[in-house]
Amino acid sequence: MTDILEQRPKVTIILLAVGKARRYGSDADTKLLAKFEGVPLVRRSASRACNSKANSVVVVVGFRAADIVAVLVDLPISIADNRNFSLGMASSLIAGTTTPVAQSADGVLVMLADMPTISTVHLNALVDAFAACDGQSVVVAAHRGVRGNPVVIPRLLFGDLLSLEGDVGARNIIRRSGLPIVEVEIGTAALHDVDTTEAVIAAGGSI
Repeated sequence: MTDILEQRPKVTIILLAVGKARRYGSDADTKLLAKFEGVPLVRRSASRACNSKANSVVVVVGFRAADIVAVLVDLPISIADNRNFSLGMASSLIAGTTTPVAQSADGVLVMLADMPTISTVHLNALVDAFAACDGQSVVVAAHRGVRGNPVVIPRLLFGDLLSLEGDVGARNIIRRSGLPIVEVEIGTAALHDVDTTEAVIAAGGSI
């Protein structure tokens, strides 16, 4: 069993816990510290990542970094501090992908910290699908054919990720790559994030 596990492609989860949601509270607030069942959302997301089949977890922080790190302090994670987070998502993807643990992986699973219904089961389904294609395909969470998040990006595209600029993700890189794309049906969780205080409350969180 150990030999089989060692042969699986290595996956690092890059948890993006960086920006300020423009529609959430005041300029000093962050949705990632909203509580779900008494647990800050960012810790809930990080804990689910740590409990998955991924080999390692990197949390990229930026806005209110010290407060975010404080609620993660005892988790088995690496922290990437993106001080350029105001430049957009691309800078955060680069900050996570260039960490040593991510550079040693066969793929990175990009996870958004503001998706409260993404579970460890969902993450494992994505990691398993990546293993099933020997780490040579893009794997994306979907619901009824609509692609969402998280997404597993193979090492083949790491160089392209590092060329990103602005407030963009990896969608265009994935489309241009010509690599096979494997969709994993995980239900509405693939499309569910919380950008407003109302959305947090509707999802069962508290401010």
